[in-house]
Parts: sequence; structure tokens; C-alpha cells
Amino acid sequence: MAFDLRNHTDANNMITVIVQFRQMPQTAEFSGMRGRGAILGNRLQSIRAVTMRIPANMLAELESNPNVAYVTPDRPVSLTASNEDYTPAVEADIAASQFAQDGTGVGVAIIDSGVADHPDLHDAAGPSRVVYSESFVAGDTTTTDKYGHGTHVAGLIGGTGASSGPANGYPAKYAGMAPNVNIINLRVLDQNGSGTDSQVIAAIQQAIALKNTYNIRVINMSLGRPVFESYTLDPVCQAVESAWRAGIVVVVAAGNDGRDNSMGTHGFATIGVPANDPAVITVGATRTMGTDTRVDDAIASYSSKGPTLIDHLVKPDLVAPGNRLVSLRASGSTLDTEYPGFEVSPPGGTGKYYRLSGTSMATPLVSGTVALMLQKDPSLNPDQVKARLMRTAWKGFNQYTSSRDNIGNAYSNQYDIFTYGAGYLDVDAALSDNNLASGIALSPTAVYDSVNRNVYIVNTNSVVWGGSSVVWGGNSVVWGNSVVWGGNALIANSVVWGGTSVVWGANSVSGFSVVWGANSTIVSPMAAFSDGDDGED
Repeated sequence: MAFDLRNHTDANNMITVIVQFRQMPQTAEFSGMRGRGAILGNRLQSIRAVTMRIPANMLAELESNPNVAYVTPDRPVSLTASNEDYTPAVEADIAASQFAQDGTGVGVAIIDSGVADHPDLHDAAGPSRVVYSESFVAGDTTTTDKYGHGTHVAGLIGGTGASSGPANGYPAKYAGMAPNVNIINLRVLDQNGSGTDSQVIAAIQQAIALKNTYNIRVINMSLGRPVFESYTLDPVCQAVESAWRAGIVVVVAAGNDGRDNSMGTHGFATIGVPANDPAVITVGATRTMGTDTRVDDAIASYSSKGPTLIDHLVKPDLVAPGNRLVSLRASGSTLDTEYPGFEVSPPGGTGKYYRLSGTSMATPLVSGTVALMLQKDPSLNPDQVKARLMRTAWKGFNQYTSSRDNIGNAYSNQYDIFTYGAGYLDVDAALSDNNLASGIALSPTAVYDSVNRNVYIVNTNSVVWGGSSVVWGGNSVVWGNSVVWGGNALIANSVVWGGTSVVWGANSVSGFSVVWGANSTIVSPMAAFSDGDDGED
């Protein structure tokens, strides 16, 4: 049973939980539970689970039931900006000139706050490319975007930019990565950008069910919440793994807590759920510095860093631009109403575009790239896609950077494997690469050696996935011969890895027990990883 259920001691309280079973119970067992006061909700078949509203005194019964694998609360979830052009930074402009890929025929499921109708999401003949919509928000069957986040994400993945450009009074064309993909709109976040675990799981389950109908090859999740237990137990992580095994590439935002030093961790160990799962592609955010070259690009200070809590996985897997990106505006949505200054409009006209910042914005750039890769080679499986993206990621960052948020606070960052993973998304290199990884592509695990105070990277062991990861190890397609990462042991005198590190160096450092500790104590909803913060300078 999850630790955050332990404080429910009042037998008269009713609580909503997600119960994961070893084998899905028969009708008689469910009837017995109803007889003892349980109210059954959705059956989440993909992870052999059921949502229930139960009296608190049933927790002990569930914990002692040998068929119950794990019980968690139905935790709330929530969302994971001058304008910056991401296309030169990720070589998308070069890729577009060399490859005739636009995402045609590929379905991308967007699990978010909904997708509003927008001219840029229609094809050349007129019909909308949002081919399916469904709401999983409790008590609200509408599928439009009341928060304003999912529409922005959809535009970065598949907007045509038809309403922008000089002909429409805009200085640039604001198109997405794969402007002819089909979009599957699975709404899980309400008008405030918040939702619950069970809503997200139900949406993932529906994406799997609709995979063949709409050729869903990608799921984009620009949302998350804190880590409470190992990914091997977390129900949302179990759901994304079921999608991965079904042949769907799952791309997830790392989180926006890289500035958080409340526990003395300097922003490390702030990766959210389900970005903490070793199977998925976890994306951090950069800022392009307003230039066409990527050489001067820098990590966004808000981008969450690894290692993941509890399991200590190396995350993010790669980074992409996420600072002050322009995409589609959901007119009248919460964000649009509360932050009208982010609207991007032509002179004297009404804007169809909007500016947002966060790892939420970096994630759809990777999702769109995956759609292009799968259009070019539909035979690729999720592990081959992930390994290829990490292998081809650009690794030319400098060692340090600094930035200021929009109210003037200064932040310093250094580049390491927990900050930008395998490197910077390179669309042209990913489409040009023909290497086929053979095996699984689980993100590796960081291991702290208390004797010499170094951190080492090893293969992630998983009885579920099995085999050796193609990402790390003797024949690694990503790390083995990299001039950035070198050998298995990370540099001993590094300020991050070595004995003088403020995070890793000694267990007397305040953040040490948090990074290498047991669990998170922060309670916050499943939410979108972008809000009213206008990025940074």
C-alpha cells in the first residue's frame, strides 16, 4: 500500500483509490467488496486495476488480500516565454529540405487539456485532422480545450502554420513539426489544468484500444506529478509501459521544477511521473537565446533534472527547445483569459497564436519528430525510435550556463547527464540515421558509491522488460564511444559527480538524503507542465 494512504485512519472517511490486482477479480469478489461499502469505478484493464471509493477501514482488508498487488490514492495530476524559433536549433529546417516527411498517416494521441478547433489543424481540403476526441474529465464530456494547453501542444506537433506568416501579418510562420499528422484528442485535464491518475490511465488505455483504428504510434504527455513510489508500482507508469509494449512511443515532459532548491538539491531529483519510467522518452527544455544557431543555446533553468527519486534512473533522455514557443491559441480558455499578454497577434488584428514556456512545449517537438521517423520507416519499434533519438542527439553543449527568469532572479546550471541526458534533439540526424537497435532501450540507473563518493551508470534491471539495454552497456549505441560521456565511471573531480559535489559529495549535504532517499513528500496534482510563467531570459 502506498505510504500516502497511511494517514487515513478515520473509518468513516471515504477515499478514492486505484487497486492493482495480480489477476482481475471475478464478479463475486467485486460483489463482496460492494457489500462492505466499496463503490466501484472504472476498470483499467491495461494494468489489471480498478478505481474504487472505499471506507478507510477497507484499506487493511485490501492490503492483506493476496490478489492485491498495490493500492494508491487516485492522485491529482497537473500540467507539465520574447518568442523563440526552435526550427534551426533542432535542424528541423534542414530536415524539411532533405526529407519529404510531414507525418502523413501517423496518429498522435495527445493526453492533455483537450484540443480546440483551429484552422491550422485542418488539412488542405478542409476537414479537421483531429480525427477522434473523448473526455475523461469527471462530469464533463466536452472535448474542447478549456485550459488552453492541449491546443498549444497540438500545434507544436501538427499545426500547418496556415494562419501565420507575412501574408497574414505575422513576422514568421508558426508551424508544427509534423504538419499533416492525425491527432487523437484525449482530454484528461480540466479548465484549471488539473486531473487525476485514473483519468490519465483511462486515456492511455483508450489510445491502446484505438491504436489500429487510427494508426496511433505516438502518445504525447506534457503533464505529470511528483514521485511517490517506484515506477514498478506506480499505476500511471504501469499504464505507459503497457502502451510501450503495445507498440506506441510514449513521450513525456520531464517537469518544470529545475529551479526548486527547497530541499537543498539544486533542482536535481525533480523528474515527475510518468517521466520517471525507464521505457518512455523523457524530455527536458532548452532556450534558443533568440538566435538561429544552437551553439549558444542553453538549458532552461526550470527544466527538471534527474536522477529520479527512489529508482535513481538517468533522466531526462534528451532535451529540446521549450522556452517562449509560439503555437495555437485556444480563445477564451483559462490561460488565454488570465494571461492575455501572451497572445501573438498581427498588427491591429486578433491573434490566432499564443506563447508558452515549459517542458510541456519541448515534449511535442520530440513527439512530432517521432511521427516523422515513423512515416519514413513504419517498421521501427518504440525502443529503436528511442535509441536512435538518443544516439543522434547533439552533444556540443558548453559546461556551464546562467539565466534569469522574467522577474530577474538569476540561476546557474551546469551540463551533466542528469540535466540534458543524451543531448539535444537533432531532427535531421534522426531522420538520416539508419541504425537499428536490437533490444530494449531502458534509461540507465545511477548508482552512488559511498566509498569513493562517485556516481556510476549501470544497466537498469527489470524482470518485466528483461534483456540488456541498447542505451547503456558494452555495446551501447548511445554512450559507448561518446566523447561527452567517456567510460563507465564519471569523472571523479567533477563538481557534480566527485567528492566536492554539493549534491553528491557527502551525506552531510542537505540535499543528499532527498536525492538518494526513499520517496517524495510533496503533494501536488497531475497537471500540465506549463502555466503563466513566461519562460526566462
